Amino acid sequence: MRRAYFGLGSNLGDRRAHLLHALRELARLGTLLARSPLVETEPVACPGGGLFLNACTCLETALGPRDLLAAALRIERAMGRRRGSRNGPRTLDIDLLLLGDLVLAEPGLALPHPRMHQRAFVLGPLAAIAPDTVHPGLSQPVRVLLGQLQGRSRATPAP
Repeated sequence: MRRAYFGLGSNLGDRRAHLLHALRELARLGTLLARSPLVETEPVACPGGGLFLNACTCLETALGPRDLLAAALRIERAMGRRRGSRNGPRTLDIDLLLLGDLVLAEPGLALPHPRMHQRAFVLGPLAAIAPDTVHPGLSQPVRVLLGQLQGRSRATPAP
């Protein structure tokens, strides 16, 4: 069993409903250990999109990385996600951020998520549930990585 951390975001439609549904579906993949508060963030490199609602969750699971990724993609599709432009607005985005201390670089799947340490909208919610979790590629805790980004992106509790 390993801890899987997911980052979620939505900036189209009923953002809160999309995230809450996705969080419930992800919880079916293992034992839910933690869920961050929902936070509203400015879009980053997302032309034409409104504010995002973001969250992170942690599960203990026996599933491997490919199975977790496939499940995340199924949940996205079920919530109306249509992949077009890479950074376009979306009903739901689910990223597998970490899976234990696994470091992996395969076509279509990289762990840890290759840009998570550059994104306050990921690190903020992740720090709320796992501040001392160490990024296996950078050997630094999430709280330290977030501290390095302070002031670059605004994240506020969702209404």
